[in-house]
Amino acid sequence: METAGGVRKTVRVVAAVIRDQGRIFATERGYGDWKDYWEFPGGKIEPGETPEEALRREIREELATEISVGQKLCTVEYDYPAFHLSMDCFLCGIIEGKLTLLEAEDSAWLDADSPDSPDSLDSVRWLPADLQVVQALKKAGVLSAGSAD
Repeated sequence: METAGGVRKTVRVVAAVIRDQGRIFATERGYGDWKDYWEFPGGKIEPGETPEEALRREIREELATEISVGQKLCTVEYDYPAFHLSMDCFLCGIIEGKLTLLEAEDSAWLDADSPDSPDSLDSVRWLPADLQVVQALKKAGVLSAGSAD
């Protein structure tokens, strides 16, 4: 989707890398062109929101859970066919709630510490932008650090 000037629309979003005891929470999309691909939960930043505020709101809306937003892990810039994605990704922890799926098709706690585990980070088909987050996680060495707090 390009404008008259040939500039691709940029969509700004946030994603939560929710960690707990060496595991990372991921959700599976149940709709659209990328149905059945996995991603880190989150969503669009609304006008007037900081990325951290948007992330807390999105997780409340999508997963009925309150999270703590820790350090920023990375910003992913990715060109999908219809738009350019700019995604700020934060390390997060659960404050309160049970990560109830209100929008996603499925979810899983993926083993961040054991690459050979059947539930490893590499065991699901990630969205292309989210795959860059997985790579950033591995490079940053924060996988077994526990929760974000």
